Amino acid sequence: MTTIEGTGSISGAGAGILDREHTIAKPGFNRWLVPPAALCIHLCIGMAYGFSVFWLPLSRAIGITQSKACPDMSLFQELFTTTCDWKVASLGWMFTLFFVLLGVSAAIWGGWLERVGPRKAGVVAALCWGGGLLIGAFGVYVHQLWIMWLGCGVIGGVGLGLGYISPVSTLIKWFPDRRGMATGMAIMGFGGGAMIGAPLANLLINYFKTPTSVGVWETFVVMGVIYFVFMTIGAFAYRVIPVGWQPEGWTPPSEKKSMITEHHVHLNNAHKTPQFWLIWWVLCLNVSAGIGVIGMASPMLQEIFAGKLIGQPALAFGQLSVEQKTVIAGIAAGFAGLLSLFNIGGRFFWASLSDHIGRKNTYYTFFLLGIVLYALAPTFAAMGSKLLFVLGFGIILSMYGGGFATVPAYLADMFGTQFVGAIHGRLLTAWSTAGIIGPVVVNYIREFQLAAGVPRDQLYNTTMYILCAMLIAGLICNYLIKPVDPKWNMSQEEVARLQAASAKSEASIQHGSFGIGRGGLDAKAALFWAFVGVPLAWGVWKTLESAVKIF
Repeated sequence: MTTIEGTGSISGAGAGILDREHTIAKPGFNRWLVPPAALCIHLCIGMAYGFSVFWLPLSRAIGITQSKACPDMSLFQELFTTTCDWKVASLGWMFTLFFVLLGVSAAIWGGWLERVGPRKAGVVAALCWGGGLLIGAFGVYVHQLWIMWLGCGVIGGVGLGLGYISPVSTLIKWFPDRRGMATGMAIMGFGGGAMIGAPLANLLINYFKTPTSVGVWETFVVMGVIYFVFMTIGAFAYRVIPVGWQPEGWTPPSEKKSMITEHHVHLNNAHKTPQFWLIWWVLCLNVSAGIGVIGMASPMLQEIFAGKLIGQPALAFGQLSVEQKTVIAGIAAGFAGLLSLFNIGGRFFWASLSDHIGRKNTYYTFFLLGIVLYALAPTFAAMGSKLLFVLGFGIILSMYGGGFATVPAYLADMFGTQFVGAIHGRLLTAWSTAGIIGPVVVNYIREFQLAAGVPRDQLYNTTMYILCAMLIAGLICNYLIKPVDPKWNMSQEEVARLQAASAKSEASIQHGSFGIGRGGLDAKAALFWAFVGVPLAWGVWKTLESAVKIF
């Protein structure tokens, strides 16, 4: 049997514990240990979606029982005040920081990640995300908004970007036979992180709150430490394939597929192709529509259904008492949690389906089905059907998550796997852009409609039709995606030289499984999956517990 040394990969002697050479898999390694390692990181950084759980407590960090407001204070003054509470709207800028820094850092350091490997990038991500929370805790403790933004938003945002892309290239190479499923397994963790983090944060806030503290800075400290530990475990569990490895018994399909390249495009050339920018717009438009809904899910359900949520269909939102609004706010939180569940499920389902129907057809499905569902949303609302409304938006959010999970495989199909992680990092600037476009469109149209006197149960009708237009534009972009012009393909000699640089000997490159990747769900893999699966199952249970109140 060919041994791992036969691949020309160095054994790790003399390499630092975080270096790529130290993470090359050896005979007996089970490739099914890599997805839970990715989940360790993604389930932690996915808490970015659940950060709104901190806004209300932080808005009364000084007043404790009620906000100590300073109505005339500007945002700049808010950054440095120690005597006034922060506005929820100002705290909400954290989302913008998260997703802008995620895209920017992924684009800047994607190439570095490809060189140093996923372990070092994962450890840096753990330091940034966990350390960012600790700095944010200090900012809350001294009541300095700029410190919290710097810690959680900027430093934490860099951790988000590095943590998000760290497993992508690795998983695609471990599962060449199931690219979509592999990335779906990892990226679904980002959609599910809030399902674990938000209820955990609530428990910790209630545990730590005192007559002099709302319990947020203490919660940041505990969660920062927990996340650092989990992410570090994931980073150290990463392994990369030796040069020439492929799954035992698998050979590249002999049937040529026009939308799956057998070549590689260099990182420095990918962004020069029209395919890169068409996929960029495909992702941006799909995400813009979905992220706008995520940000307004809770108020949207409350304003559209109002009294129907508590068995009093005659009551409009403005007729509800303070107590009734509190009750329906809790029900709407269940709706937001249910959307998170669809988000995480869609990442695995749609990405896995794309292995069978192709990435382009999967995105056709996202856009065509999304257009229909957005167009029908006002009808579902007018009918007063909570079931159809919730189900419709659940499917929409599953495709939102599915878009994220499918796009790395789409890029691998277009540009090859040699630089897919770094190319994916650059593409995530589309997410940063969508993180601004989506919420701005939904929020400002809502404000305009309110000012025009539109009833609250009809506030979102125009928005739904505008989101339909976004998806039509995305559909056109997807249609225009064709195979990359061969002039951008790297030659076989260029690819061999790059691979040989890692293997140290071009002549020694061989192909085979080398006794690596086998084992399936053996005892070790089952334990690791349970390690990430138990907290995820707890998050799903807490979500369903809240969501059942909608009906």
